[in-house]
Amino acid sequence: MIVLRSDDEIAAIRKAGAIVGRTLEVLKRHVKPGITTIELDAIARDEILRRDGFPAFKNYKGFPGNICTSINEVVVHGIPSSRKLKTGDIISLDAGVKFRDYYADGAATFAVGEVSTEAARIISVTENALYKGIEEAIPGNRLSDISHSIQQYVEENGFAVVRAFVGHGIGTKIHEEPEIANFGPPGKGPRLEPGMVLALEPMVNAGTFEVQVLDDGWTAVTRDRMISAHFEHTIAVRDGRAQIMTSPG
Repeated sequence: MIVLRSDDEIAAIRKAGAIVGRTLEVLKRHVKPGITTIELDAIARDEILRRDGFPAFKNYKGFPGNICTSINEVVVHGIPSSRKLKTGDIISLDAGVKFRDYYADGAATFAVGEVSTEAARIISVTENALYKGIEEAIPGNRLSDISHSIQQYVEENGFAVVRAFVGHGIGTKIHEEPEIANFGPPGKGPRLEPGMVLALEPMVNAGTFEVQVLDDGWTAVTRDRMISAHFEHTIAVRDGRAQIMTSPG
């Protein structure tokens, strides 16, 4: 069942989202050669707690980190570790926050120093694809209109959208109905209504769309080990255009 949130609930989700947005903004300043992903994890934890939030990913289904740190060919769910970033890497940082009884979820991919032309392009295309999806999140459209717009834009730019992982509803749980694919034909699925709160998150690969989950049970990598990028916003469907919940507060 897709829950339609009240104005008060959306205001609460926006507060959680502001912590997500601010945390990603702080992390961006620290993404430099030589820093480890466990250091980024600690920075995120401290920022979330300082703002009276709670890191929603910590111990979620056993995940050990406060955030996901996914480098280069890692698509999603990278576990923070002692690995140091180096010039030319790209890294997706994915943060979920619980604030009181409500959740928000967001992600962005950052360049580490100077990166290749392909790396810069996949970051740009993935971020733009997210906003293409957000443009379709208006009352009266179908859920798959979001999916189709993302896939169409990504493939027009020569990249591939991941099929194995999808966006999701969000509210009083980090993952709620509906699932939101980043691919598919338009005009399918539930009709969008004001009050729906959705986490849209295109995951885009430079090569094949296929992925492989490593032995740790979490880390998802591209099957061909080419690079991948990931962006995410929590949004609320409202009358008129969708509202982004995970902008910095």
